[in-house]
Order: sequence, then structure tokens, then C-alpha cells
Amino acid sequence: MRLPEEPDVSPQINIVPMIDVIFALLTFFIMSTLYLSRSTGLPVSLPNASTTESQTKSEIVVTIDQKGQISLNQQSVLLNDLPAQVRTLKGNHQQALVIINADARVSHGQVITVMDQLRSIQGVKLAIAAQPPER
Repeated sequence: MRLPEEPDVSPQINIVPMIDVIFALLTFFIMSTLYLSRSTGLPVSLPNASTTESQTKSEIVVTIDQKGQISLNQQSVLLNDLPAQVRTLKGNHQQALVIINADARVSHGQVITVMDQLRSIQGVKLAIAAQPPER
């Protein structure tokens, strides 16, 4: 007695679940990279610069908003009090990085005045925050 032959069914790989998993991972990575940038200053409109460099560690942030108000680590401060407060924040560290977040609409003269006050402090390195141009 002979058994009926079964038709040969070729093996198949269903890739639809794998594509779903890949898209889920891609969505996760895209969403997580949106939260990697950290803003330590007050919200200002930074100017664009094509030669910007990312700083790995910022100790002190000075912000000049569009109205010309000066803030030190998000606390309002007068221009004349700025060097003393930066010295206090610097403490015993020999070097301190001070990042200046100046709004694009702030006059150049005011930024220079703030920089001049900060340069009078020994061991302070200045950095000016800017955004890379959008592509």
C-alpha cells in the first residue's frame, strides 16, 4: 500500500516581524537622541557658527538674554557683582570654564563688557555658546 505523496512545500522566512522590530528599535534610538542635548542656561536665541565645538564639561554658565539681563547659573546678577560671584563658584579650582550664552540680539559691546569682567579673574577660560547652522 502506497501513501499519497505530500506536495513539497518550500521553507519560507517571514521577515515582516523582523522589519517591525527594526522599526521599533529605530524609533527608540531616534527618540532617545532627542534628549541627549542638555541645556544649562536660560532660553536664549544663540547665534549660528559653522566652527562650533562641543564642550564636555561646563562649570559656570553666564547668560545674557535679549533684554540685556545677566544671569549666572540661572540666577540674576548685576554686572559689577559678576566677578565676585564667579570667584565664589570657582572656589579652589585653578581652572574654570565659563560659558557665555548671549542672545543673538544682544549688542556686541555688552558681550565684550561681560567678557572683560570675566577675564579679570585668574584661571578662567571663556567659551561662547553658539548653535551649529541648520542643514
